[in-house]
Amino acid sequence: MSRTFGTIRQLGYVVPDIASAITHWVERLEVGPFFYIERQPVNDFTYRGEPSEPEFSVALAQAGPVQVELIQQRNDAPSAFREFTNAGGEGLQHIAYWTTTFGDLVDRAAALGYQELQRGRSGSGGPDERFAYFTAGGHAGTVVEISEVAGRKAALFEAVAVAAAGWDGSGPVRDMTTLVTR
Repeated sequence: MSRTFGTIRQLGYVVPDIASAITHWVERLEVGPFFYIERQPVNDFTYRGEPSEPEFSVALAQAGPVQVELIQQRNDAPSAFREFTNAGGEGLQHIAYWTTTFGDLVDRAAALGYQELQRGRSGSGGPDERFAYFTAGGHAGTVVEISEVAGRKAALFEAVAVAAAGWDGSGPVRDMTTLVTR
């Protein structure tokens, strides 16, 4: 557990083919079910301080206490995901910490010298759906995401975890919009 950020809650993998990645996780690792959305809504997105409009697909599943996020960017808009793939990266791109005190945790990251890569609001763009990605610099290690988890986003993440807890292997890929429209 990080003294600053708390418990790692999510592992974020950037993949070139999300369907193949889901198949791997389901069939080889027996993790699922995955909740998939073809075009993840993103609002107020900035990359390195400049507005950008990335389009990406996302699939979420739970593996014990950790959420697995698979991301495939669908366009060439600037983002930390595109930067990662352009540098030849594929696989684990970030670890995420969840918080209900987003501003405080972002301020702590900045005070520790972390450099912001991107930020925005996921889902409906509500006031409790913010995220920010940081790098500590000087090391080619994993990016840190700070994700605000309250409201609809918290309900989505809880529904993913509940589905995994009772998963019998059926319905390995499900429509994420069924969870976010409740």
